[in-house]
Amino acid sequence: MSRALFIIDVQNDFTEGGALGVEGGAAVAEGITKLLHGHPDRYDAVIASRDWHDGDNDNGGHFHPTPDYVDSWPEHCVSGTEGAEYHPALERALIDVHVLKGQGKPAYSIFEGVTDTGETVPELLDRLDVTDIDVVGIATDYCVLASALDARKAGRRVRVLTELVAGVAPVSSAAALETMASAGVILS
Repeated sequence: MSRALFIIDVQNDFTEGGALGVEGGAAVAEGITKLLHGHPDRYDAVIASRDWHDGDNDNGGHFHPTPDYVDSWPEHCVSGTEGAEYHPALERALIDVHVLKGQGKPAYSIFEGVTDTGETVPELLDRLDVTDIDVVGIATDYCVLASALDARKAGRRVRVLTELVAGVAPVSSAAALETMASAGVILS
């Protein structure tokens, strides 16, 4: 049995000044680094996801010139761009496994991505015998929500560290936290 930390999409395009920047994103990046430095033995695996979209197509309708901000969005986190990189306050050296998601199609949950070696997240969790997952990152009301719910569906004990998430909007973030709690996710 082991514990993992999921760091969801702490990328330049999702922090202040980015294509879809959320308020508090940079503070989340700083807080995650502080957590990992302060508790170096808390997690057996630190697993971070990034949106990694194609730059030469609409990624299955995910990119749209007039987005609805529900199912379609402005261009963001295009592979190989500065916007797709981790926020500089998140120390990359603290991450054990990198997961890329999107890659030509819409993707919100870390479970929709693959590692650098092509391993799926369920395969990774099974190989590492992960039973407990803490979730942090961006955005509370989209990718954090989807990742936490998928982790519960995968039979893991899941906790969202609410001081280390940032959402797109207060109302939808509060609703996302309620949905996660209803699904058995611990909010701490």
